Amino acid sequence: MDLQQIREYFGEDRFATEAAGAVIEEAEDGYARCSMPLAKIHRNARGAVMGGAIFTLADFAFAVASNCAGTGVVTLTSQISYLGTAKGERLIAEARRVKQGRSTGYYTVSVRDELGNPVAEVTGTGFVVQPK
Repeated sequence: MDLQQIREYFGEDRFATEAAGAVIEEAEDGYARCSMPLAKIHRNARGAVMGGAIFTLADFAFAVASNCAGTGVVTLTSQISYLGTAKGERLIAEARRVKQGRSTGYYTVSVRDELGNPVAEVTGTGFVVQPK
């Protein structure tokens, strides 16, 4: 799939794309860069970006990286470490496949703000439900 086809396919992921505002910037098998402009809806009572908003973007990037080549992958495990407060107005998540086996794959996702400040690191294991 080309980038436009990937965006159309993942446009059906309405929570990430419509509610949260996630956008696919780049995608290929095993890699994705997605971003999300930050709005009031993404912030908690203290004004910081909510952990759930950060995780939503990271999970979306993981989904794109693991599924954009047509393989059906679902998350088995995911762990997030919050590293710092977003200081900018946009989050950027980069997901990379580290290892792919026959039925499971291991991914890392780095989340930063557009100023380059580290916000979170996510690790995840995906399970192939539909082989290529």
